[in-house]
Amino acid sequence: MSYELIHNENENKYEYHIDGHIAYITYDDQDGNMHLTHTIVPEELAGKGLARTLLEDVLQQIKKADKKAVAKCSYIVKYQEKHPELKDLFA
Repeated sequence: MSYELIHNENENKYEYHIDGHIAYITYDDQDGNMHLTHTIVPEELAGKGLARTLLEDVLQQIKKADKKAVAKCSYIVKYQEKHPELKDLFA
């Protein structure tokens, strides 16, 4: 299933709006790198692989912007460790 990725620049978030809930990843843009600081999926949306889908969409947006991601949240650190083939997306 695909969702519309919303870049909420005012709050430094990438968001999915689903059934009245918001799943999001927060970031800080520093020196051309996107420091991904928190991944939040509301309990009502948990268990559907949403965090992974959201992160993969965010990584594609970062790549399109010719930037690199920096994992600053435990979920993203674990994802990065499990997917060494995506090392080029990370600083």
